[in-house]
Amino acid sequence: MHVLIQQLVNGLSLGGIYALIALGYTMVYGIIELINFAHGDVYTFGTFTSLAVLTGLGVSGELHGPALIGVVALTIVAAMLTCGALGALIELLAYRRLRNAPRLAPLITAIGVSFILENVMQLWHGPSPIAFPEVIPNPTATIAGVDVSAKQILVIALALVMMTALQLFIYDTKIGKAMRATAQDRDAAQLMGINVNTTIVVTFLIGSALAGAAGFVSGVYYGNTWFFNGFEAGLKAFTAAVLGGIGNIVGAMLGGFLIGLIEAIATQYIPQGEQWSNVVVFSVLVLVLIFRPSGLLGESLPEKV
Repeated sequence: MHVLIQQLVNGLSLGGIYALIALGYTMVYGIIELINFAHGDVYTFGTFTSLAVLTGLGVSGELHGPALIGVVALTIVAAMLTCGALGALIELLAYRRLRNAPRLAPLITAIGVSFILENVMQLWHGPSPIAFPEVIPNPTATIAGVDVSAKQILVIALALVMMTALQLFIYDTKIGKAMRATAQDRDAAQLMGINVNTTIVVTFLIGSALAGAAGFVSGVYYGNTWFFNGFEAGLKAFTAAVLGGIGNIVGAMLGGFLIGLIEAIATQYIPQGEQWSNVVVFSVLVLVLIFRPSGLLGESLPEKV
């Protein structure tokens, strides 16, 4: 039982990273029905940006007290602002002119943008994995025989805080209401005076900023990064968004945590589970979509024209 609970804790912390990335997928798809395959690489760019900030500040090891809080806050803000600006730039340069094009065109463009970002990051830091500074002390508390580390608590807490803040933003602010209106009917929203272009840019900005926060957390959690990290993490985060019901914010979070839990449990209980975890994850996705095509919390809506 202790082993099972330990894997549940590990799965929740892993799923928190997937959930933060999945929020960007679900926001963009919900408003313009685009699968932004470059989003995973924006997440990796957040890790690289965080590393650049920490290197610029001369941080190479653990910090404590006010210095820790200040450096972590500054790094997360810098990663979120940089990735947010990158996401908005991608929308302006790559996707805007293709908004009314056949769906295959923006999909191929998204894949192309993904390759561009990967090669930029490869030129930036090379093709090999690089170490991420151990900024945050990682004491481990043992509760009822289960080890819970500070990094695991950070990941889960940040994911929940970000989701709550996003929910409040979407439902309690003017721009959030504009985003919901644009997602429901873009033409009607424009007739009601909503600036659709601005709304879509803000959607990309927020989704990419969340990926930037996930990038910092990922670097701290794993202790390293690589220019190709975004491929697998982005694929699993997209799977999480689909599993929870793409277009649904709570569904993206639920899907992220479920993917993390499934992966952790499969790794523990299946022989050579680390090699089979992806098979189990995507098999569960297929089964869910067979019986509930809209995802766990998704709604079956008429196709937009």
